[in-house]
Amino acid sequence: MTAPKAVGSDRSDRPGRKPRSLAVAQWCAAQGWPVHPLAPGRKTPPANCPACQANAHAADACQCHAAGRWCHGFHAATLDPGLLDAWWKTNPGFGAGVACGPARLVVLDVDTHTDAVPARDRILPGIPIHQDVPLEGLASGYHSLALLAALHQADDPTTDTGTLRVRTPSGGLHIWYLDHAGLGFTCSTGSSSTRALAWQVDVRAHGGFIVAPGTTTHTGTYDPLPGAKTPAPLPQWLSDNLVRTGHLKDKPVPLPTVQPAAPPRARQAVLAAGGGRTGANRLLEPLLQDVANCAAAPEGTGFTGKLNRAAFTAGGLAAAGHLTHTEAEQTLLAAALAARPARDRHNRTVIRAGLAAGARRPLHLEARG
Repeated sequence: MTAPKAVGSDRSDRPGRKPRSLAVAQWCAAQGWPVHPLAPGRKTPPANCPACQANAHAADACQCHAAGRWCHGFHAATLDPGLLDAWWKTNPGFGAGVACGPARLVVLDVDTHTDAVPARDRILPGIPIHQDVPLEGLASGYHSLALLAALHQADDPTTDTGTLRVRTPSGGLHIWYLDHAGLGFTCSTGSSSTRALAWQVDVRAHGGFIVAPGTTTHTGTYDPLPGAKTPAPLPQWLSDNLVRTGHLKDKPVPLPTVQPAAPPRARQAVLAAGGGRTGANRLLEPLLQDVANCAAAPEGTGFTGKLNRAAFTAGGLAAAGHLTHTEAEQTLLAAALAARPARDRHNRTVIRAGLAAGARRPLHLEARG
């Protein structure tokens, strides 16, 4: 089944046709993901009924669910198409939310807030970050998640085209995975001092919900990215880290310290994600970003030319002593891998040629500035 196109929860549909937001809800339910309404134009559930608002009580004691009402947010989530029809008939402007726990989903919510970078021991809880890893340009969950992956010698989940990824209106990213082992993970926020996977990376699982792909709020649309349209099984290294950081719903565990892998790959990951902003990195970063952005489409992006330009510039910077040849090559390979993971031989050929050409023209930043 094909994922739904973006829908406008705050736009009316033609008379006689079901709301497009209902189509999203029904598509999610067909995947086996229980659905509940979101308030029109918002990413939060609608208010409880007046009786429940007046009488505070636990969700599992609410009589509204048996009566087919949507009180208590994700606790009312359902797979019943008739109930979904009735809810959206009452309010066609509803958006769709998915209850992660009953759907056995684990969604990484990568944020791009402007918060100050915390101390090194708070960026990846339980993992000391080597002093050689530059953090000057680390600014978002994209960076901290890339760093976590690099330290485990794993691929960056933000570039994982094998699973459902959804761009959020704020520029963040939802990365959907399936808890295929049924371990039962629970939620957390990346800023928590008690349970967190990585700085600015929230975890949505049991006890939480996620905005359905294709939903539109007042701030914009939750757009599925090119690649898989359904969640892949949760990678083992991520599962292990969720266990390590106390995300098991029924079996909380202490947070042990883990010794990371060799720092060079972590350094390359941060550089490729935009960290370590020396003068050389500031010059190289937008070129690397142009390469990484080619992941949005399988062709027609000018990938080879962009990779060649980045390699030529990196070669000139290396020849002038602003970074080592190895750093330049590995940083380029990381960006190329994110955009074209199946073309490793081609990527290496372009990078080698670009570096060699750039090395013949050293790029002295002092002369430029």
